[in-house]
Amino acid sequence: CTLDSEVALRVGGDFFFDPQPGDSPVNLVLIAGGVGINPLFSILLHIADLHGYQEGKGNRHKLGTAKLYYSAKNTSELLFKKNILGLMKAFPGKISCCFHVTQQRSQICKELQPHITGK
Repeated sequence: CTLDSEVALRVGGDFFFDPQPGDSPVNLVLIAGGVGINPLFSILLHIADLHGYQEGKGNRHKLGTAKLYYSAKNTSELLFKKNILGLMKAFPGKISCCFHVTQQRSQICKELQPHITGK
């Protein structure tokens, strides 16, 4: 976002991301903490499927980017982290993630280090 950008937020409840062919592309910012990642991970998988389908078959979906901000006490509590890293590698520039840990006591593995903020 830039200064004066319009942003829509949704907290809790039933929500989904289901772009239709012909819709204008949107850039998503997904924010999760702990087990709250579950529905957002499903959205990321759906976005990856659409990107894969778009690249493979030339569908009419116009997709923007998806950025996930995901926080937990430590890296062992970051659910789906390996899957998320795989999505980022498969769709560079289209799907990205920043993990945040608040109480990490041990060394952070090299694979996660570029994507970790916090302690």
